[in-house]
Formats: sequence, C-alpha cells, structure tokens
Amino acid sequence: MLIEIRAVPPFQKNGFVVGCPRTREAVLIDPGDEVGQLLDVVAGQQLSVKFILLTHAHIDHVTGVAEAVRALHAPVYLHRDDLRLYNAVPQQAAMFGLPVPVVPAVDHFYDLDKPLTFGDLEVHVHHTPGHCPGGVCLQIGTAGQPGRDLFVGDTLFAGSIGRTDLPGGDYETLMHSIRAVLFALGDDATVYPGHGPATTIGKERRTNPFLKS
Repeated sequence: MLIEIRAVPPFQKNGFVVGCPRTREAVLIDPGDEVGQLLDVVAGQQLSVKFILLTHAHIDHVTGVAEAVRALHAPVYLHRDDLRLYNAVPQQAAMFGLPVPVVPAVDHFYDLDKPLTFGDLEVHVHHTPGHCPGGVCLQIGTAGQPGRDLFVGDTLFAGSIGRTDLPGGDYETLMHSIRAVLFALGDDATVYPGHGPATTIGKERRTNPFLKS
C-alpha cells in the first residue's frame, strides 16, 4: 500500500494519499492547507483518485477540499453527523481569524455497512464520535482482509487523545470510541492521526497516559 503524508503550518494537520500500487487507484484523506502537496503526490505517482474521504469536519481538515475537487473531480464523503459542522466552516474560520474557505457540497454520507473499494484495497468506516459528532476511523487494507492501517482523524494521537472542549465534543463518548471501537481493531494496527506521528493501537493501549485504567 502506498501511503504519503503531508502537513504544513499553521495547523500542521496531516493529509494523506493512500494508493493501490497495482492499479494506481487512490483516495485522498482530509485535504487541508497541504492540499497542493497532496496533489503533487497524486500527479507524481500517476494516481487516479476515486474518493475524497473526510475523518471529520473541523476547519483544518477541510480547507483543501474545494481545490481537491476542482483538480480531481472525485466525490466527497463525510459522516452525516458532521454535516452541521461542515456547513459551519465560515463560523469556524471566524473563530481563528482566518479567511473563509469555500467548501463544496458533500456528495455522499458514509454507509458503515458497505466498504469503499479502490484498486485492490477497501475502506471500512467506523463511527468514532467524541471529538466531534461525526468523527470516523477509516480502516484500510487489502480487500477481504482486516485492514491494519487506521486513519483516525483527531480521535487518538501518539501519547494523547482528541480534545473535547469544542462544540459537539464529549469526553465520555470519546473514551468509548477509543476503547470500544479503535482498541477492537487490534494491537498491531498502525494509527495515522490527524496531527503528529504515527503510532500503534498496542503502544497507545500500554503507554498513553490518558488511557491508563
């Protein structure tokens, strides 16, 4: 599996290109201010992007969606519980004193019972609210096998957890999402957070100070 990660100031938010080496089909995950670099990866690797997948709708994860859609003509996916947050991007921008980005309409809401397929890979979507109502984990792996690469947005970080003091956040809900949903995906699963370095479920279960019982 091809995985490319880019992050730029001011948010240092991770955006991802995930591709199938055989077919060159790919997905774009959380295009933000680093979208130009992600599109350079797509062009340089000669990839065909089938889907633009959002882990949630906080402003740092969506500022590049419009540019990605213009360049790739790929449909945008979001969990329906984050649509209100997505539609409130102008208000989110105002909170940070940022220019208001244009965000295109969401094309599809995730169907949690139906994986998305690109090339030889598939995406299983898990609802992981707590940081925000519509947060998801995108579990990606070879079709027909348990995926071992998790793109978790701002639910879980290396050594930390997502904040719950923003509108729609809830601490108990977040902890349930981490323990009941993410931990169930296996200690050997690699976690790609929305900020910071990759980690594993096992490492966070053992060492994350926010998750010690």
